[in-house]
Amino acid sequence: MQKRKLGSSSLEVSALGFGCMGLNYGYGPGLDKPSAIALIRAAFESGVTFFDTAEAYGPFTNEEIVGEALAPIRDRVVIATKFGFKRGDSGAGMDSRPERIRAVAEAALKRLRTDRIDLFYQHRVDPAVPMEDVAGTVRELILEGKVGHFGLSEAGVQSIRRAHAVQPVTAVQSEYSLWWRAPEAEVLPVCEELGIGFVPFSPLGKGFLTGKIDDKTPFAKDDFRNIVPRFTPENRKANQALVDQLGSIATGKQVTAAQIALAWLLAQRPWIVPIPGTTKQGRLTENIGGASVELTPADLRDIEGAVAQVDVQGARYPEHLQKMVGR
Repeated sequence: MQKRKLGSSSLEVSALGFGCMGLNYGYGPGLDKPSAIALIRAAFESGVTFFDTAEAYGPFTNEEIVGEALAPIRDRVVIATKFGFKRGDSGAGMDSRPERIRAVAEAALKRLRTDRIDLFYQHRVDPAVPMEDVAGTVRELILEGKVGHFGLSEAGVQSIRRAHAVQPVTAVQSEYSLWWRAPEAEVLPVCEELGIGFVPFSPLGKGFLTGKIDDKTPFAKDDFRNIVPRFTPENRKANQALVDQLGSIATGKQVTAAQIALAWLLAQRPWIVPIPGTTKQGRLTENIGGASVELTPADLRDIEGAVAQVDVQGARYPEHLQKMVGR
């Protein structure tokens, strides 16, 4: 797989990364540990060198899986993890106090079986802690050799600028896809200006853009999508038009809708690195194939025209989670 650099930094990764969250968290029953480890290693064998986890996924268990899976190839991969929630629990509120950041780093190093975290994200901006204190703490961890690079997840423009002024931000991670394009308004221009890489999570619309989900698809009781307004049966039915448009374009290119969606993201900027996740070997192979799909200017115009015909229905987060993003 081709490599990309995240912004103007020295951090080089595969053009597509692997979002590990769904292996055991967030989308209903996950894989058993041996199967999750096998899938991570299969991703590496297919050219993926960038793996994304967080203490909050589980909590803690996802980091343990990633650490065990990547231990034999540690020096050939880039591992990203995150801090920012009380007790590692995303439902318990924010905690980015400097002492908490340090504690998370030390615990993550043990779970990940490594001596450094390649990319350490603040999971959500904590309004109770000045961004200068957050960035300054990560800067200290970088100087100590425990962290390689600093990242922000779902941060707003002002937070990005404040952080970058203290410790250069290597990557900003946010949702971005053909059905959620809000980062184009402000965040992508700021990343371009400051030389920051951009890492889209949910690049396939939490699975919807694959064309394998419709208004009748059931979700497990602990699947996050049950509380996402965009995934109500009514909104899924309305949003099917977008998938139909992508499917038509994909058929013409002899690829899949998912591959079109990933190729479109890669075509937006050379410093964008999507991190699709999956629990299935077949889907992993399909996603990786998206990195090889060449989209011509005419293809990109066709995609833009098709997407413009569809008014996507439903918010991407319930209200209590929406309040935590864009700060």
